[in-house]
Amino acid sequence: MGAARKSKQELADEIVRRLARRHSTSVVLFHHAVAERLGLGPTDHKCLDLLRERGAMAGSDLCAITGLTSGAITGVVARLERAGYLRREPDPHDGRKQVLRLALERSPIQDVIAPLRKDVAALLENFDTHQLTAVAEFLARTTDLIYRHAALLRGETMSDVGRTRVAERAPSPHRAKRSQK
Repeated sequence: MGAARKSKQELADEIVRRLARRHSTSVVLFHHAVAERLGLGPTDHKCLDLLRERGAMAGSDLCAITGLTSGAITGVVARLERAGYLRREPDPHDGRKQVLRLALERSPIQDVIAPLRKDVAALLENFDTHQLTAVAEFLARTTDLIYRHAALLRGETMSDVGRTRVAERAPSPHRAKRSQK
């Protein structure tokens, strides 16, 4: 059955169940390869990408966005600083904090991803303005949804951990029987 013959529901189901997952996996694997090519870890690479997208920020802001611990962010920042990708500067408003800034005008990452960008640009030439608007809207909205759901999952994970720990402390029926003997 061709795409033109599929119903709206069939297309939506295919996007949700298969295509979005396949796309996500390919993007993750691509960025792992980019990080590897640059001698970075995937987390380092994506933290650098967040700084490039959102601008200078404190390490605590990077913790909040990524869900990483302050210790993990300290490691990321140290590696990126040693590699020459970012620099730390004193926060002008709070002497206890440091602001993380990109150290390079143009990152070598741009050279690594340039071939993919060129191929995507060529692919987009096949779409009309209406289609491009739909693609742009889909990407913007799903990105916001993914950030929101990542935060929700981190919140659920933290509360699930608390519930698990409480459940582990509760006496089991086996312990109760042993203590009665």
